[in-house]
Amino acid sequence: MNNLISAFIGALISIMLMFNGTLSNACGNYTSTVIIHIVGFFAIILLLLITKSKIKIQKGIPLYLYSAGAIGVFTVLFNNFSFAILGASILIALGLLGQSLASIIIDHFGLLGMKVIRFNKKKLIGLTFITLGIFVMTIF
Repeated sequence: MNNLISAFIGALISIMLMFNGTLSNACGNYTSTVIIHIVGFFAIILLLLITKSKIKIQKGIPLYLYSAGAIGVFTVLFNNFSFAILGASILIALGLLGQSLASIIIDHFGLLGMKVIRFNKKKLIGLTFITLGIFVMTIF
């Protein structure tokens, strides 16, 4: 089930990227980023109301964890900058490469409190395929 959900999320990210990039072309990078996050704010509020969930803020959460919101803003903004130049396919592929490299480093060294999962040669095969895919997409 988690694999299916993850694949669905991947499809949603592709659609979101296209919508965000098109909105950015129409309104500008900064304005579209503000609009995107305001709409996201109202969407989560609506979801909270529908599910009757409450916002829970716990004490003792490390301050750096709150930076995820800023990372989200910069992710949308940088995607909007790149979308018009690179297009959706290359942008997604490069993003996947960056996510994979960062994840491997985080796992290998146990950064940010994660369990250590050492790098092995199997992961190198996956990175090679991603890199070759990017190379093929940029050449053809």
